[in-house]
Amino acid sequence: MKKIRKFLCATVLSSAMMFSMCACGSDSGSTTAASGGGDNTEAATSAATEAKPSGGTIKVGVVNNPPSESGYREANVKDMEKVFSAENGYELKTAYSLKNDEQLQAAQGFITEGVDYLLISAAETTGWDEVLKKAQESGIKVYLFDRMIDVDENLYEAAVVSDMAKEGQTAVQWLLDQNLPEYKVVHIQGAMGSDAQIGRTGALDEQFASGKMTKVVQQTATWDEAEAKKIVESVINSGEDFNVIYAENDGMAKGAVAALDEAGITHGVDGKVVVMGFDCNKWALRELLDKKWNYDGQCSPFQAQIISDLIKSGNAPSSKKIINEEKGFDAKTITQEDIDTYGLGE
Repeated sequence: MKKIRKFLCATVLSSAMMFSMCACGSDSGSTTAASGGGDNTEAATSAATEAKPSGGTIKVGVVNNPPSESGYREANVKDMEKVFSAENGYELKTAYSLKNDEQLQAAQGFITEGVDYLLISAAETTGWDEVLKKAQESGIKVYLFDRMIDVDENLYEAAVVSDMAKEGQTAVQWLLDQNLPEYKVVHIQGAMGSDAQIGRTGALDEQFASGKMTKVVQQTATWDEAEAKKIVESVINSGEDFNVIYAENDGMAKGAVAALDEAGITHGVDGKVVVMGFDCNKWALRELLDKKWNYDGQCSPFQAQIISDLIKSGNAPSSKKIINEEKGFDAKTITQEDIDTYGLGE
């Protein structure tokens, strides 16, 4: 991820805090989870009218990570903006930051403004108790999306999320199934303390602790491609041997591979180094199809329509936690159809 940039698509904090204006385009893909790309219909408009607290538009405040974070996040932002549009009966206010304290301030600003619903994808899992309590006291309903946070579940209506721990378990089991003679792993982590980092790290840490895999290096690149490249360059220059790169998103895997290429180290199917990423950007899945990478774990960015349906129904969800269905892809079995169906972006 590039150096943190902050965006704001609506005034959020009544002069307490400003982000630069952002605008995002059309939908970028589909997955097995519900996508927010449906057409506006008469039935949807009627449902939206019933859900309006005061007979007007439904005011929704979204606190999210910036679209520059990754291809996954860009798709997530576009999906939110498409579903929670004026055409669908919403007034959307958005705030983007990778810093938890700035997200907290933005959420407080939305509460002060009096939104009807507050949607949160938190930069970190902790620190949200007081803000969510204030939202509840103000009669504002909260939905979590993409990532869980550490709060009492009574403080939010539902969490529409990926099972990050399962993503990690699926990836690590795939790696174990390769039956390599040894596992010397360069582990490049995402932003520390985020739900995605914690989940994708957990299963690998278990293997390090058991002794089945060797931790050559474990270091955060905070989702950034250039930082990931530096980490791998440092390992190469140290002369320490390794045969697996486990990068917690596609961008960091790309940076790692750039370092391998510059050093003349082979990778992918039949190469010296196994390359693993997450998020399933189309360009990353093409690397699998070309046998240059080995594995990519899916993380669905499409939660908006599920939340909108819950809002418009006016009913409490049957479960507090709604999990997106996801899978992992192997370079030896992936097809162009997989890329067309599950890939994000272009």
